[in-house]
Amino acid sequence: MRAEDGVGVVTESRRGSAVGGVRAVAHPNIALVKYWGKRDEGLVLPRVDSLSLTLDIFPTTTSVCVVPGAVGDVVRLNGVPASGEVLGRVCGFVDLVRGLAGSSERVVVDSVNTVPTGAGLASSASGFAALALAAVGAFGLEVDARGLSRLARRGSGSASRSVFGGFVVWHAGSGSLVEADLGSFAEPVVAAEMDPALVVAVVDGGPKAVSSRVAMRRTVATSPLYGPWAASSAVDLVEMRAALVAGDLEVVGEIAERNALGMHATMLAARPGVRYMSPASLTVLDCVGQLRRDGVLAYATMDAGPNVKVLCRQVDAEQVAKSVREVVGDGAVHIARPGRGAYLLPEDDR
Repeated sequence: MRAEDGVGVVTESRRGSAVGGVRAVAHPNIALVKYWGKRDEGLVLPRVDSLSLTLDIFPTTTSVCVVPGAVGDVVRLNGVPASGEVLGRVCGFVDLVRGLAGSSERVVVDSVNTVPTGAGLASSASGFAALALAAVGAFGLEVDARGLSRLARRGSGSASRSVFGGFVVWHAGSGSLVEADLGSFAEPVVAAEMDPALVVAVVDGGPKAVSSRVAMRRTVATSPLYGPWAASSAVDLVEMRAALVAGDLEVVGEIAERNALGMHATMLAARPGVRYMSPASLTVLDCVGQLRRDGVLAYATMDAGPNVKVLCRQVDAEQVAKSVREVVGDGAVHIARPGRGAYLLPEDDR
C-alpha cells in the first residue's frame, strides 16, 4: 500500500480474512460548487462538474472481511444490522467489487458512521469512500487513485471526492456513457494557502423527508430553473478554480454561496417544489449576512438538507461559531478544517 494524493491505494494482494479484515477511514466533503442531477443513474454520472472541500470531522470507519463459505453478506451500521435501502446499496456495491475481482465470496461489512445520516452532511460520501477502499483491499484488487474515485462514485457520487483530501474537483465526464464512465472521476485541485475553515451548523440532524435522489430527479425533470443554473454552475467552477489558485478566499465564498442558493432555487421551482431550508436555516443565513456587515469574511453553503456550513478564515472560526451558536438554539455547531483523503488503517489498529 502506498500513499498518493492523500489516498491509500491498494497495489498488492492483501485480502481481508474473517479475522480483522481490511479497515478504511474517510471523511465527508462539502461541495462549494454543487453536484445536482444525474445524467445516468446506473453509472452515477453527474450532469455538471463540482468542486468540494474534504473535512477533518465526522469520519466513517469501515471494515470489510471476506468470509469463505458464507452464504450471504452481513452488513452492520454502528453495530446494528442494516436493512432496507441501506443494506441494498451496500450489498449492491460489494457485488460490483466482487465482479471486478472475479469472486463469489461473501463478506462482513462493519461501518461506524459519525456523520448524521441523511441530513445533507455528506454521510454517503464518507461512507462509500471508506467502503470502496476497504473492499478493494479485502478482495486484493490493484486500484490507483483515479480508479478508486471512479469506483466510489458508483456507490455515491460525492464519495468520488472523499477519496481525496483538501479541495477536490469531480469531472462529470463527456461523450458516450462508456466514455463518460471513464472520464468521471475526482482529483485534487491546485490551491494557494488560504487557511479556510467551515463552521457546520446542524439545525436538524434527522433524516430528510425527501431523499436527494428523489429531489434530483424531480428538479431535473420539472424545474424551469435547472437548465440556467447548470449553465451558470459551469461558469462558477471556472471562476472558483481561478480564485483558489489566487488564494482569494472571499471570492471562493462568494461563488460558493451563490451556487448553493441557486441550487436551492431550482428545487423550490420544481413541481412540486422541494424545500430543504427550514426557519432555522434562514436564521443562520441571516446571521452570516450580519457577520459580513460586521467585517467578518463569512459565506454560507447548503447541501440537500437544512444544515448550513459557513466558510470563513480559521482565525475567525471561533467568532463565527459563537455567533452561529447564539441563533441555532438546541442545534450543534462544529468547526471543520481541511481534511485528508481516504486511508487504510495499519493492521495493528484493525
